[in-house]
Amino acid sequence: MSSARADNRPPYARIAGHYRNLISSGELSPGDLLPSIKTLATEWQVSTATADRAMRLLREEKLVRGIQGVGTEVMARPISLSSGTERHDRSRKTQSSWGVGETSSGHTAGIVAAPEDIAHVLGVSPGDDVIRRSRVYRDGHGLVSHSTSWIPAEFAQVVPELARSERLNGGLSLDLITRATGRQVVKRVDEEAARIATPHDLQLLELEAGTVAAILVLTAQFLDADGEVLEYGVDLGAPGRTRRTTTETRQ
Repeated sequence: MSSARADNRPPYARIAGHYRNLISSGELSPGDLLPSIKTLATEWQVSTATADRAMRLLREEKLVRGIQGVGTEVMARPISLSSGTERHDRSRKTQSSWGVGETSSGHTAGIVAAPEDIAHVLGVSPGDDVIRRSRVYRDGHGLVSHSTSWIPAEFAQVVPELARSERLNGGLSLDLITRATGRQVVKRVDEEAARIATPHDLQLLELEAGTVAAILVLTAQFLDADGEVLEYGVDLGAPGRTRRTTTETRQ
């Protein structure tokens, strides 16, 4: 099986990706059990530690859960909303920011004048040049969120593709910035808030004008070692999307 799935990812990521695809396609349904760690290790010709790491990744993504004495069970998929931080973490682990069953479209980018609230976060003056990158995430339930990344304009000089209206290759914008400049994210500040969608929100979320809907707004600041903001992400969640986090405790 492992040779059929060969690619450049580490073995644990290949295993997790295989079962992620089976869950996304519906070949594995909620309640189905995945093979045991020992069976996975044998089938994929890896250590049990590697097989366990693959299952741990799927648990972190809330695709499966471990049941004591039973095994690893596929979970029902919630109509959920990912934050910019979660997408960043997912990209580091799986080389993709997409959740299971998600796609992105409508990638637009350019250098624009910074609105006052964005200028305040990025530490520039209102009207100064900044990079704005936007896209829409969708899954089998419809539109997930409208996502915008605000990035200091200086990075357009070393990573010009950041200002182009196309999907990035080689990782997220933060990955490209780190490779080009050596500046890494060492701190993240996340905020969540709910509000009634504004007319502009409705347009971005492809809803009819005049619609009254509550939405979640997730923001994430990514800062380097000097406290400088490398990127500010704003995700507008479509109505009906929920947020769920799971914490596993060890005794």
